[in-house]
Amino acid sequence: MFPSLPTMTVLVPLLSLAGLFYSASMDENFPQGCTSTTSLCFYSLLLPITIPVYVFFHLWTWMGLTLFRHN
Repeated sequence: MFPSLPTMTVLVPLLSLAGLFYSASMDENFPQGCTSTTSLCFYSLLLPITIPVYVFFHLWTWMGLTLFRHN
């Protein structure tokens, strides 16, 4: 069973932040090393950006379908 949405809302950014701090402390070339898709740093920066964008477009689509259906 999956955790609830409020739990995931708190857990995902915290795990991403932990990954980012881990990458910053372990990687010698931290800012330049984030460009490779094979590095942990890339995904720890990508995840906090991807989730709000996904939620925004999901709500945008839902609102468009709701307005289309009611008009």
